[in-house]
Amino acid sequence: MSATSQIPVTVLTGYLGAGKTTLLNRVLTETHGKRYAVIVNEFGEIGIDNELVVNADEEVFEMNNGCICCTVRGDLIRIIGNLLKRKGGFDGILIETTGLADPAPVAQTFFVDDDVRDRAKLDSIVTVVDAKNLMARLDDSHEAAEQVAFADIILLNKTDLVPGDELSRVEARIRAINPTAVLHRTERCALPVDTVLGRRAFDLDRILEIEPDFLKEDDHEHDDAITSVALKESRPIDLNRFNTWISGLLRTRGQDILRSKGILHIKGSPNRFVFQGVHMLIEGDDGKPWGPEEDRDSKLVLIGRGLDEAELHAGFEACVAG
Repeated sequence: MSATSQIPVTVLTGYLGAGKTTLLNRVLTETHGKRYAVIVNEFGEIGIDNELVVNADEEVFEMNNGCICCTVRGDLIRIIGNLLKRKGGFDGILIETTGLADPAPVAQTFFVDDDVRDRAKLDSIVTVVDAKNLMARLDDSHEAAEQVAFADIILLNKTDLVPGDELSRVEARIRAINPTAVLHRTERCALPVDTVLGRRAFDLDRILEIEPDFLKEDDHEHDDAITSVALKESRPIDLNRFNTWISGLLRTRGQDILRSKGILHIKGSPNRFVFQGVHMLIEGDDGKPWGPEEDRDSKLVLIGRGLDEAELHAGFEACVAG
């Protein structure tokens, strides 16, 4: 199945009380003319008014606004498979995780299951964070930090409850963990739905659109267990050397490396090589051609726990073509 016919899937995550339900309700009730399936852990956690549900006895619920909501009562792959078999089809699928969930297992589903991968494509991981309480949650909850680390899009919510200078500090803390996510400031998750859904933020080619901020420097001091390391190399990369290095790194440290994203200048190739991964699972392919006047710098960002920056720099440098 071609990428254009795959159903886009958005993973919605965020710590307890951040505003996931508010965002989900906006999607379910806003007039956008699209049909979405929504998979959640427990139906009662969604907080949708009962009158929205036409038939609450079925595993899949028809909503009066054309959306569908189903409870996860079994394996995620089975649920997605059943949804994709339904007549009428969908414009997209939303998967809401619980507030204490690590989004990685959901994201990995779209790497490891061939049937799901053929018919559905991970569009983006969207994380909602509470501007007022995020700093405290990052200090006492590794789940909150992981949700920020995995995000392709972050909604910094409840900004009306935080003074401007404090909001800047919160943003700096977020950027210290995840320098590449698209960041939106919101109140009650009020933003156009199309800025969150159908963004292709997890798409390999889409990485190129955030390239200007790919290695954005941030001097903010922090002590988070989860950090990011940005690597850059102006010399061409040998693809075999890189594959050997990154495979070995993820084989031995994959549980600690939450996300990886890269744009590489491969020796002898006119195209960018773009990739990203979740833990030990990684995918990559040729992207668009380099421009004739463009600096062909290879850029790699790793987000994880206990990263040794010097060791990673040395490993990446060893991938330079001879």
